[in-house]
Amino acid sequence: MTLWTAIILGAVEGLTEFLPISSTGHLILVGHALGFTGAHAVSFEIAIQLGSILSVVVYFRRRLLVLLQQFPSDPTSRQIWLGLGVAFLPAAIVGLVTHSWIEAHMFGPVTVAGALAVGGVVMLVIEHTVKAYQITAVEGVGLRAAWWVGMAQCLSLLPGVSRSAATIMGGQLVGMDRRTATEFSFLLALPTMIAATGYKIVKSRALLFQEDPLLFPVGLAVAFLTGLLVVAGFLSYIKQHTFKPFAYYRIVLGICVLAVLD
Repeated sequence: MTLWTAIILGAVEGLTEFLPISSTGHLILVGHALGFTGAHAVSFEIAIQLGSILSVVVYFRRRLLVLLQQFPSDPTSRQIWLGLGVAFLPAAIVGLVTHSWIEAHMFGPVTVAGALAVGGVVMLVIEHTVKAYQITAVEGVGLRAAWWVGMAQCLSLLPGVSRSAATIMGGQLVGMDRRTATEFSFLLALPTMIAATGYKIVKSRALLFQEDPLLFPVGLAVAFLTGLLVVAGFLSYIKQHTFKPFAYYRIVLGICVLAVLD
């Protein structure tokens, strides 16, 4: 583990966390390319997601503050928080049961490459088939729609699937337009990633700080700064564009990785 490894992985995390291309998958691929693998690598790659979480908190800080202030008196605010809670539950339960097995058996470049390619194809199918959107604001996301987004998020427990891709595509399938699905995905990232990274940091704190204690904070800081730029840019991008370029990127990258590993 070197300073440049921490910087590179932090940048990869921030750049890919909120795009539908799988941050965990990219971290695994880049980690293998850098020769940074094993239990320490897995712990570091999951823990620096905290930096990306902070970027969402900062970007949505005013909206989150209003939702918190209005929670006691505003039914719409309560519905948003309840919807996020309902969407959080499936992956939290499944992840608690399966995370050790997934980390032990699925954190490899072949799994990632396959998930990237298959996920890209699924994204293209959804983009070509789903045209009608009944939900055009996060305030309109009901509990049923939130639940199905949460079920879709369970797929992202497999590295290479992408939490953003699973939840955004799941949102589109239940009638959300692209921006609403993306905003809901970003907000859902808060409880999901806080739980996952918090658990990993507590469980693996000895590993994270076994070498230079400054490397972990460096990775966090780089992930935060790059993540903040990506959140703002991605929300602006999807106002006028589809997710097809990301789908093609996933397919090409997955095929290339599989070809190299063959």
